[in-house]
Amino acid sequence: VQLQASGGGLVQAGGSLRLSCAVSGLRFRINNMSWYRQAPGKERELVAGITTSGATGYADSVKGRFTISRDNAQTTFYLQMNSLKPEDTAVYYCNVYGDYPRVYDYWGQGTLVTVSS
Repeated sequence: VQLQASGGGLVQAGGSLRLSCAVSGLRFRINNMSWYRQAPGKERELVAGITTSGATGYADSVKGRFTISRDNAQTTFYLQMNSLKPEDTAVYYCNVYGDYPRVYDYWGQGTLVTVSS
């Protein structure tokens, strides 16, 4: 199983970026697709998630600015980030979770987002 995250970069405050996570090698339904981030000196935190049914959830700090989505085949999911702030600077990781035929939890390699003030 591989998760390939891309789309990070350097952007000015107020700008936008779109992260992508391409998932390969999974044969079974994915229960949850999520984006996490880890800023320097801080713990990894959940940013946004989307379930198989399409329900979404967001951290309070990004509500109204970030949008998570996925393609119908569930092979790629995205994080559209608008109105970026310097405090959004972090390494962003994609994650997939499922429970059939057994519990699994896979991570991408991370993509760096840097927001300058």
